[in-house]
Order: sequence, then C-alpha cells, then structure tokens
Amino acid sequence: MSMKSIFQQENTSIYNVKTNAGGPIGTLPLTPQMLENSPSGDLFGWTQNVGMGWKPQDLLGAEVLILGTNGGLRDDNGNPLALGYHTGHWEIDLLMKAAAEEIKSQKGIPFAAFVSDPCDGRSQGTLGMFDSFPYRNDAAMVFRRLIRSLPTRQAVVGVATCDKGLPAMMIALAGTHDLPTVIVPGGVTLPPTNGEDAGKIQTIGARYANKEITLQEASELGCRSCATSGGGCQFLGTAGTAQVVAEALGMAVTHAALAPSGQRIWAEMAKQSARAALEMEKNNVTTKDILTDKAIENAMTLHAAFGGSTNLLLHIPAIAFAANCKIPTVEDWVRINNRTPRLVNVLPNGPDSHSTVRLFLAGGVPEVMLHLRKLGLLHEDVLTVTGNTLGENLDWWEKSERRAALRKRLLEADGISPDEVIMSPEKAKERGLTSTVTFPTGNLAPEGSVIKSTSIDPSVIDEDGVYRHTGHAKVFTSEKSAIQSIKTGGIEAGDIMVVMGGGPLGTGMEETYQLTSALKYLPFGKYVSLITDARFSGVSTGACIGHVGPEALADGPIGKVRDGDVIEIAVDCRNLEGTVNFIGTKTERYSPEKAVQVLAERPRHEDVKPNPNLPDDTRLWAALQSVSGGTWRGSVYDTDRIIEVLEAGMKALADKTEKIVSE
Repeated sequence: MSMKSIFQQENTSIYNVKTNAGGPIGTLPLTPQMLENSPSGDLFGWTQNVGMGWKPQDLLGAEVLILGTNGGLRDDNGNPLALGYHTGHWEIDLLMKAAAEEIKSQKGIPFAAFVSDPCDGRSQGTLGMFDSFPYRNDAAMVFRRLIRSLPTRQAVVGVATCDKGLPAMMIALAGTHDLPTVIVPGGVTLPPTNGEDAGKIQTIGARYANKEITLQEASELGCRSCATSGGGCQFLGTAGTAQVVAEALGMAVTHAALAPSGQRIWAEMAKQSARAALEMEKNNVTTKDILTDKAIENAMTLHAAFGGSTNLLLHIPAIAFAANCKIPTVEDWVRINNRTPRLVNVLPNGPDSHSTVRLFLAGGVPEVMLHLRKLGLLHEDVLTVTGNTLGENLDWWEKSERRAALRKRLLEADGISPDEVIMSPEKAKERGLTSTVTFPTGNLAPEGSVIKSTSIDPSVIDEDGVYRHTGHAKVFTSEKSAIQSIKTGGIEAGDIMVVMGGGPLGTGMEETYQLTSALKYLPFGKYVSLITDARFSGVSTGACIGHVGPEALADGPIGKVRDGDVIEIAVDCRNLEGTVNFIGTKTERYSPEKAVQVLAERPRHEDVKPNPNLPDDTRLWAALQSVSGGTWRGSVYDTDRIIEVLEAGMKALADKTEKIVSE
C-alpha cells in the first residue's frame, strides 16, 4: 500500500472547489404566528427541506415518515453495487419509493429513514446468531427514536419483511399509540422452476455429508434457490408468518401479506398503504384504535389457522406489550389452537409443497378469514387501517374482482386449485391437518416448552393422534457439536437429542434450524426427537421441542441431563397436550417423584456455560428481558420492572456497604 495506490492519478478538475452557492429559489410559506409560536426546530426543518430540493410552495402538506429495513445498494438498472444481507430487504427501497410517490401525488410530504436487518439464514450456525433475537428489541427502539426525532410527522408507514425486521417494525409502530401507522409487508421471493426452496437448500451440507446428494447437485441447487432477487423465503416461516400477523392485526391493508416481490401487484400494495395512511391522518384514526385485545386475538387465531412459525409466540406478546394490550398466556394459546382448525397447505408443513406465492394467489389472509368467519372465530368489529372494520373488509373481499382474478390466475399459471392451498375445515381435516402448537410440560420443562406439533411426520404418530417416543439421551452443550454429530453419523433413529445452553443467557436464544432441517431431510430424522432451551426457525419441522424453561443456565433441569438418560416424550396432537420427562438412567427407572429428586440433586452439566463469544450487548439484552418476564412475555423490556429491580439492587448494595463500614 502507498499514497500513490490510494490517490492514483487524480483529475485536476476536482480541485475547482466552490465556497458558496445561491441556495433554493423562493420563499418559505411562513406566517407571523409560526415565527412567534413555533419551535425553532420546526422552522429550521423547513429550511432543510428546501435545502434538500423540496419546493417551498409544497411545504404545507401532511408529513408522512416512511421507515424501511432495506439493505444493499443498487445501480439505476437494479444491479448490485453492494449486496444486502438477504433478499428480504434487497427490494424494500422500491416499496418505499412507490409509497413516497403516492404520498407526493396526494400533496403530502414523504420522509424516509432506514434501519436494516440481519438474515437468520445467513447467520445459522455462526456467531452472528447471537445477535439475531436481541436485534429485534434494538431495532424497535431505534425505529421509535426515529419517529420521535421527526416531531412534525403526522403518520408513519413501516416497510419490512423477514424474521426480525418485520417484528421489530410491528413492535415499534404498536408502541406509537397516537399516530396513524400502516405496515407494508415486504413480500416473498419466487421458487425456482426446477430446484429447491430456501428452507430445504439450507440442508445441503448435512445431506452431502450423509451422501444424500452429490457436490454437483449441491452446487447447482444452491445457485438457483432464491429464484427472484427480492422478498422473504418461499415457505411459511417466521418471515411469512409475520406478514400474515401484520395483516391479521389490522395493521396492513387487505391482502397485503405475501405478495410476490418486484411485481406490479406488490408495488401497488405500497401505494394502497400510503393512501390508507393519509386517510387515517385525515380521519384521526391512530394505532391505538387498531391494536386492541380483540385484534391480538385475531392475530393468534390466524397464526393457528396458517400453522405459523413458533417464533411468533415470542413476537405477538411483544407487540401486545408495546400496544398496552393484554399479553397472551400459554393458556390463551392453547385455547385458541384448540378451537382453530389449520387450513393452509403450504411449505414447510404441507402436506403438499405449495409456495407462499401460491398462498397469496389463493387469497391469502382474507381468504382464510372467510372460513374462520363462518366458524365464528373472528372479532369482525375491530377497526383496520383501511378505515373499515374487519367484517366490512371481508364483505368487500368476498365479492371483489381481485379475489376472482387471482384465484383464477393460480389455476392458469400452476394448474393448482386455490381450494387445495387454502382448504375448507372439512377438507383440511380429511387431509390430516392438525392444530399448530402444543406446550409440553414435565420434569424437564417445569415452566413449559413449545413444539410445532402439526409438523411431526404423520407416519410416527399413533392412531390416537399421540406422538410417543421413549429413548436414550444424547447430550450436547452447543449447536456446533450437535450438527457435527448429525453430519458424522453420531445420531441414529431412536435417539433423543438434548441441546442445552442455547437459551438467552447462553447464546441470546439462538435459532437452531441447522439441526431441525437436517433431521427433516435425512431419512432417519423422523425417528429422532430434539429437546433444547434454544428456539427454532419458522421453517423448522419434526418432533422438536424448544423454548424449554427454565433454561440450563438458569438452573433448569434440562441442564442436568446426561448421556444415556432415559427420556419419555408424549405429544397429543389433537388435544394439544404434552409431557417431556426424565424417567431414568441406563440401569434404573424412577417414579415421577424420584425422577424429580434425582434431577434436583444433580449438578448442572459441567460444560454448560455462556458461550465465550457472547457479545456484551447480548448479555445485557438477556439480563433485561429476563427481569422483564423472559421469553414467555415476549422478551420485552419492561421499563418499570427494570427500574424497580435496579433500585432494589442499588439499595441492597448501599445497605451492604453501610454494614461493612459499621463493622
């Protein structure tokens, strides 16, 4: 390196530097009242607006802040100059542009600000996963700070998709009680004409190691899995489920979720959302009018009907907390899942391999709602961002040209009947679709756990609808060692994998899709169960029990399991009840009472420790969310509770110091 290589041969014309400029032409539309009464920041804001090129005569429109999660840089032709982290935020700027153009055409004044987001797929199995879940809280705080930092904004439009960006945006807007806010879901990418979806493709390493595919196949399939450049993945994982939830809450316009990224119908949705925000502002409709306890329950009902990602069990409570609504309990989730049939036949849980774009064409959220409406499972009187109630939206949807045209298009394009993608309750039952989630308890999960019971392979479920597995534990204290064992033949049919130390205190509650996806796509995987205090990707499937509480590092019993221990799992997929229990060792079986005693007397596994690479930022997040109620309350920051604990701690330290001095 040298100065010559850095500066190279400069064009001497760059030295002709100007030292002043004429400034914008025109006058600010100020009044004496403004000059006498307005804050200096408001007045200076206008100066900066025209300094950026806005015409002075156009400064009196409604100011709308457009927040986005876009990442990367593209040239004027859309080609990459600098890559984003994932397709989910690569085209978000196009939606923001469409919304801005619509606001400007309506004489409004759009502002734009950005907080980009990570990719859970890119960080699977890496140290980057330690920042994934904590990012959500940080981003939501920054979004809210950006909203408050534009004091003259009159409405907010949030454009986002994917696993943490969209939940962060929903939490931020949910906490913006007194402004009109609208979510624009970022859409989905298309599947390859010939190839694998973005969920299955993440298993090429495990499948190659187990000689299921060749190097050539892995290389070719991996190249074309993201068949279009923008949007969330093609399956109903966390990204897709979060879009469904945004619409189900009433925060997005009707039929906004899961639109194919980059296409005209997708861009038009951004314009529709901008119009909705302006109408809300005109009619004094704000977020607190939309987000109510009934809206939260509608979202939970749609989550159940879609068979959505278990990650939303972490996000919906956080949205409810931000909106000052009732936080759902485990009992609420059980009640809603017991009464709500699963109706959606889409990847990753099928039973067929339909993609999310097919779900969109089949009618998406409002089409599923039509079925739920007939069952009386929706609160139709809730207000939505369209300015209408949910019931009025569904009346429009049922008779709309849009519905008829898109359902027809699915049949023309793919030869698929929309009623095969979104099923009636009767057909869904006939095809074997079961309710979404179960919350097993037991001596290994006294505070509870979660399993996406609808994703257990039907062939290993007994005729009475119960999945039963009694086997010997194979214990791992890191995801890295667990995936290595899968790749090298250390896991066999009949094993029960116990992966401990993956909760908030150990890893920031990492997502363990590496493990669950490998088990799904390896031939023996359906005969293996997984138990962990970490969490799962939205696309995870199989007999995988996560969110085990207390976590190992909080002295949870899961951290006391040893290799060879006998574990008994029972999950009733119909009645949504389950247990996960330690029942003995290689040489001895215990009564339930004795088993609890044995676990209590054991020390924690000696290798269970916080990951040495866990960032301080994440350690702080783990402590704050733990004080605030932990994962079952959505891993939120409960400010009042945190301050209460800090004050108690400071008092205890002061008392301790005083005692030492007096002695």
